[in-house]
Amino acid sequence: METIQATRHAEKRNTGTPLDLSWVEETHINPSATARRAATLGTRRSVKKEWQAAWLLRAITCTDLTTLAGDDTPGNVRRLAAKALNPVRQDILDALGMGDADITTGAVCVYHERIEDALAIVGDKVPVAAVSTGFPAGQSPYKQRIEEIKSSVAAGASEIDIVISREHVLTGNWEALYNEVCEMRMACGDAHMKTILATGELGPIWNVSKASKVCMMAGADFIKTSTGKESVNATLEVSLVMTRAIRDYLERTDMKVGFKPAGGIRSAKQALNWQILMKEELGNDWLMPNLFRFGASSLLTDIERQLSHYATGHYAAAHHMPMG
Repeated sequence: METIQATRHAEKRNTGTPLDLSWVEETHINPSATARRAATLGTRRSVKKEWQAAWLLRAITCTDLTTLAGDDTPGNVRRLAAKALNPVRQDILDALGMGDADITTGAVCVYHERIEDALAIVGDKVPVAAVSTGFPAGQSPYKQRIEEIKSSVAAGASEIDIVISREHVLTGNWEALYNEVCEMRMACGDAHMKTILATGELGPIWNVSKASKVCMMAGADFIKTSTGKESVNATLEVSLVMTRAIRDYLERTDMKVGFKPAGGIRSAKQALNWQILMKEELGNDWLMPNLFRFGASSLLTDIERQLSHYATGHYAAAHHMPMG
């Protein structure tokens, strides 16, 4: 697990490429075939017993432990950050033979105003990610969105989750989307940029693929499904489309882009399905936190319960898995 922790940002960053509109326009997606392929995930491959425990521990290291609520306070963010440092009860880790593995979550994800609170707890042991650019709707003035990024980086965020202007996708204005994401990437500086597509608001599924391609060409370090605030968030269908765009981009450029599903992922079983998707479509490199993250708040509790069941033979009540 020490290797896992050391590789959060070890991958060479995506430097981006010039905008290639021909690659965007040649996009063809078969929604029915995509749905059929997504439905096979978790049915053809079974992860059981000690292997499941190992996969779930890996899932924890790939989780952006998130709180993005209007009632966030310094206290609850600090408790969340403390949980990020110690995401699994020590007695469970000891029973699994992982007591000295130093497992943490992939990051803590908060609003700008709570960056300082999270950093006060995690220091440099866990990255702090900040949502930016008028999250979640992306409708604030453009100059203000750019300044938000710079402010969060200055405050100590090492990862920035930005939202794109959905209108650029819905109107097919790919040059505007490319230029927007390029400027946002520049504003991030050394902070890694996760680009949220808000796939539930982009219309036909082929728009998801096109937007993914444009954002990667513009230099996104990660592409992310959702803010978690849309009516439809992460699904295996859109995730399949996005991971195949990542694979195509790798083949064209030899640059690896990360993937982050977010919103509605609450159970260990769901986490395993997304991990299987990563392994089958992109390979083992995308099972590590430098290239794969879950955006989640309640997922960790269920994973910890499943690990407790494996270690002890019975399920613990959720209140025995405190978030801090």
